[in-house]
Amino acid sequence: MNTFLKGTVLLIIAAFIGEIVEFITNMVLARELGEKGLGMYMSILPTVFLIVLLASFEMPVSISKFIAEKDKRIHRSMLSHVLKWTIILTCVLLVLISIILPFIPVFDHYHPSFRWLVLILIPIISFTSIARGYFMGRSQMGKIATANFLRKIVQLLLLVYLYRLFEFELDAAVLVAFCTLIGSDIVVFIYLFYVFMIQYQYMKNQPSKRLHGKVVMKNLMQVSLPTTALRVFNAFTSALEPFLITGALMYAGIGKELATEQFGMVSGIAMVIGTFPAFIAHSFMMMLIPTISKAAADRDTDQLQKLLKQVMMITLGYGIPAVAICYFFAEPLTTIFFHSPDAARFVQLLWPCFLFRFFIFPLQAYLIGLGLMKEAFIHGVWSTVVAFAIIYFLGSKSSFGMDGVIIGINTEAILIMLMHYVTVCKKIGVNFLMNPLKPVKA
Repeated sequence: MNTFLKGTVLLIIAAFIGEIVEFITNMVLARELGEKGLGMYMSILPTVFLIVLLASFEMPVSISKFIAEKDKRIHRSMLSHVLKWTIILTCVLLVLISIILPFIPVFDHYHPSFRWLVLILIPIISFTSIARGYFMGRSQMGKIATANFLRKIVQLLLLVYLYRLFEFELDAAVLVAFCTLIGSDIVVFIYLFYVFMIQYQYMKNQPSKRLHGKVVMKNLMQVSLPTTALRVFNAFTSALEPFLITGALMYAGIGKELATEQFGMVSGIAMVIGTFPAFIAHSFMMMLIPTISKAAADRDTDQLQKLLKQVMMITLGYGIPAVAICYFFAEPLTTIFFHSPDAARFVQLLWPCFLFRFFIFPLQAYLIGLGLMKEAFIHGVWSTVVAFAIIYFLGSKSSFGMDGVIIGINTEAILIMLMHYVTVCKKIGVNFLMNPLKPVKA
């Protein structure tokens, strides 16, 4: 438990600093790109992340779970298999994505170089994922925290330097913003993979056991396949969401430019402000996955129940004040930091989404650690289907417009959090108020 708390505190502190940096980064983007440019940037990112997601194949999650559960003598054998598979998978993906990219119409509205820059991210993310998974499984969160901070500070420095040094047209400015994202990922890759290879070489001199590739594959795929399916589904729907929202708003009689601006205010300003404290939830998630995996493997139901209560109470403790600040100080926050007072109303309307999202991260870590990724996938599908239906039905009505879209976004967060929570409670043997029922298998 001490390791868990120390690791979590370290991640939270580093993430807090990183979030401040990211907040400043979004301020720079909002000022340099304007509401339309910010809308364009936020609209293309989900599509990029969908492509890049395939490169990671959720290896950080599956590797960290494997490392936490299994004897350390087989770690080197497992990692050697993963490195070989990653080289093969990366080569295959580069060829496939190169063939598919010209036929993806989303990139047609952006700078011609935009789509090809995505290819650079594929090998970077693939190999960085191995290092992330290993350090997460070993609870070496200092390296993860350093990598996360490096990614954000490098992007901010590149943005400030390039935007101050040169003047760009809107298309070029959006492209530059994306290039700084790639640059920061390259720096993270160099750092993480370097320290990973040092430890990998050290493992060669330690007692080890040979593990068959099929056994490694089976263990990793049990987590990677459903987790990747969920992430691909989320990434696909996130890539579709900007077009669904702007399409619904246009159907309601709102012009295309105004619809894009409103989407930019919601995703690039309101969501940035409201989800700022989510770094705490994400830190919990990173520490919980290996911790829950080990407790579940040891069938330690008492620890699972105790940890759930602690995490939920802590989340409630910071979530309510954070949402209250966002609600009551929405106009000063959007005006001072983003020069967009019109976005204040969206911040206030989205408070249920902000609050319930804080709970989703640790609950998803529980589902992963308990081997319930199938259930997590089903929850994601149902909540998204309901949310999209509400977004289109209400958002396309002139009497609702963006208010209808926000109702759908709030509904999705509430639904998925409740489904996650009920499933976790049932699995670890507690009722809705987290009081123990009877001993059950973890």
